[in-house]
Amino acid sequence: MSPTDATGGGSVVSETGLELELDDGRVLRGYDTGAGGAGERLTVFWQHGTPNIGAPPGPLLPDSARLGIRWVSYDRPGYGGSTPRPGRDIASAADDVRAVADALGIGRFAVMGHSGGGPHALACGALLSDRVLAVVAVAALAPFGAEGLDWFAGMMPSGATGLRAAAEGRAAKEAYEADAAYDPEMFTPADHAALAGEWSWFGDVVGPAVAGGPGGLIDDDLAYVAPWGCDPARVAAPVLLLHGGEDRIVPSAHGRWLAGRCPDAELRLTPADGHISVLGGGPAALEWLAARAA
Repeated sequence: MSPTDATGGGSVVSETGLELELDDGRVLRGYDTGAGGAGERLTVFWQHGTPNIGAPPGPLLPDSARLGIRWVSYDRPGYGGSTPRPGRDIASAADDVRAVADALGIGRFAVMGHSGGGPHALACGALLSDRVLAVVAVAALAPFGAEGLDWFAGMMPSGATGLRAAAEGRAAKEAYEADAAYDPEMFTPADHAALAGEWSWFGDVVGPAVAGGPGGLIDDDLAYVAPWGCDPARVAAPVLLLHGGEDRIVPSAHGRWLAGRCPDAELRLTPADGHISVLGGGPAALEWLAARAA
């Protein structure tokens, strides 16, 4: 990967991937599994959840190689090696994805996001319609205050309390995070089995995300309970929504709401899955993406 000046800033490759300097002085730490040459069929931008860094989803890489999928991703502002972007909203992800794509010379691409990454993936579909081929959103949150949706219904109390604190503003959210503790009950038995198996990969992306403090997580949660800055109804590309019927972090009603809002959406609801185990549908989702790039 050679340095480029496509954004007016510059990029250099470090041992952990791409470091892109933007026009506003921020730095994005990116990741790129590399161009696949003649076998490459599709580039997919990964939008990570909360709190994660942006490394592409390791358990999906073998299927990606088989399908000719190249992953490109980045640490969302405030995580890992990316500079914070105070006041960022969901829509701001489209600016960052455009900058990374331009720097790497990528024209059209698909987007996939899990959990909090789902809204960011949908924002790219809504705001980069000339470049986004398709969107996969897994266990994605719907917009806060969405009409006809009881947004907090079905969430574990610990998760709902943290998001309600965010809705009160930054000071309340910071105070909440100062005493917050991990609640294993947010995950179902199927989730815990997935986390003990191939999706133990999450340990590789959660630890570095919180090592520098809760800043990225706080910025994420503030964005989830504020206006997105875009409407999922504007996503013209095909959308595949994966959701687990037993999800305790993002209840499946969010997926149903999004399926009714996005113009060209398919909802795959797996009744026995939770927030993590639903990623077992990832290989089939990659097949779905590859078919749309053919």
